[in-house]
Amino acid sequence: MSAALIAVVVVVVVVRRLRGEPLNARDLFGAPVVLTALGGWALWQRHNLRDDLGPGDWAWIVAGLALGLATGALRGATVRVEAREGVLWQRYTARTFLVAALSLGLMAGFSFLAEHSGLPSDARPLQLSIGIGFLGEALVVGRRGLTSGTPFAPEGLGPTALLGSDRPRR
Repeated sequence: MSAALIAVVVVVVVVRRLRGEPLNARDLFGAPVVLTALGGWALWQRHNLRDDLGPGDWAWIVAGLALGLATGALRGATVRVEAREGVLWQRYTARTFLVAALSLGLMAGFSFLAEHSGLPSDARPLQLSIGIGFLGEALVVGRRGLTSGTPFAPEGLGPTALLGSDRPRR
């Protein structure tokens, strides 16, 4: 998967959430699950997982995944989740972008340390890092939605659903 396609997915998700969008499970978990799976697949394809990567490499990979999940969860705590039109909506806030910027710096520092400790750079696929961060965010936002008592929005079926301009149907 090319970096351009990953960038498009990330930009679409961020723009939709900056504007505010109805909160439904497909939109919340779709991109994180797909990106995480593609990143896992890329890691699998690049390395003979039994022979190419040693225990130290796996420690760095697992630590990076845990850090990405944690920073995504922290970002998810800053997302505004509210009832609108009888269903849940989500919207990124200024704090969301502040946490995202801090997370990027933290992950860059972690990647620098991992690389200088011998972890091959292709053992950290970009789509895996982005996907796991969005997954951490989705888990927190999803839990907040479930505990709110307000129903999730129905999934948009119209042609503009990708851009987030479909409104929930009543």
